[in-house]
Amino acid sequence: MKNPVVPYILIMAFGIGLIFFMSIYGVDKQEEIALENGEEQSSDSQSETQADSNKAFDPESFVQESCIGCHGNALEGAFGPALKGTSLSKDEIVEVLQNGKGQMPAFKDVDQAAIADYILSLE
Repeated sequence: MKNPVVPYILIMAFGIGLIFFMSIYGVDKQEEIALENGEEQSSDSQSETQADSNKAFDPESFVQESCIGCHGNALEGAFGPALKGTSLSKDEIVEVLQNGKGQMPAFKDVDQAAIADYILSLE
């Protein structure tokens, strides 16, 4: 008597193997694939773009992009504590941004002082 589950298990194993192979292939051919798709930006120009973006750093957009997932849309707390009306000082906020705290990662490549000022300006 045939087991009706065997074909599904074989298809699943083949799919997982194919995904694994394609991901390894993509990692090895990342630069070639980028060039084929017209993305001619080298790592040097990417770092220059990041440097330019740091000059015009907008703490409000950074907080909206990076913080609302844990601190809530209104920054009044969700999974993480409330940022709006925080009792932390500017130095304490900068320290948390530099080192992270609990589940929160560190944010070292941003203007921590500007972010702290923005958080303290929230009412």
